[in-house]
Amino acid sequence: MDGDPGSIRNGIIEKLSNKASLNQQVFDNTFSVFGNLKEVLHEMSSEIDDTLEEAGKEARIEYRDRGKFEAQLQIADDILIFSMHSNVFEFNREHIIWQNSYVQQARENSYCGMINIYNFLSDSFRYNRSADEGYLIGRIFINREMQYFVEGKRQISMRHNSFGTQRIDRAALLNIIENAIDYTVDFDLLVPPYDAVKVVTVDQLNTKIENSKMQTGKRLGYKFNSDDI
Repeated sequence: MDGDPGSIRNGIIEKLSNKASLNQQVFDNTFSVFGNLKEVLHEMSSEIDDTLEEAGKEARIEYRDRGKFEAQLQIADDILIFSMHSNVFEFNREHIIWQNSYVQQARENSYCGMINIYNFLSDSFRYNRSADEGYLIGRIFINREMQYFVEGKRQISMRHNSFGTQRIDRAALLNIIENAIDYTVDFDLLVPPYDAVKVVTVDQLNTKIENSKMQTGKRLGYKFNSDDI
């Protein structure tokens, strides 16, 4: 084996130390952002719900804290789940983020925490339909310098080519949330293709009769693409 063992070990120790420090910084930033996200969700949902109630509308919007890494926003018949991943990620070499000059200047800028935004039907939770499908409609990436970008539906304000130009703040979070809600309201439940549901087992039918648990999803039987609008 080539190389001085002591030198190799020192190199390993330095790499571990640097990587641990970087990961901790990214995690702390993402966790801080997620806490702010929860506050914005709570405040915004209360304001919208009060406006709906004053106008005599039946639709409601309700926030619920689901724990350390998860928050829920119910919008009439839909639910948005905001889920922070506890790990730190780097992008694969084919990802378009590597064309960004900010990332090219320092590889450490590419390490990000991630907050996912999923859309489910509220009845999926109400009736415990565990086989129902939810859809990833957006994800927020935050790095060591609080710089961010967003992938997802109608998230056009801070795409990958803008990464490194703006720190994430409450105004940015509000914009992301409002775009996610706007997309969700327009993301209608489609009748599944006939061939996708023409065969059903006895167990599925009995389960459906017992508790309305037949699998459901807004695009059940259809291909759901990342660029669908």
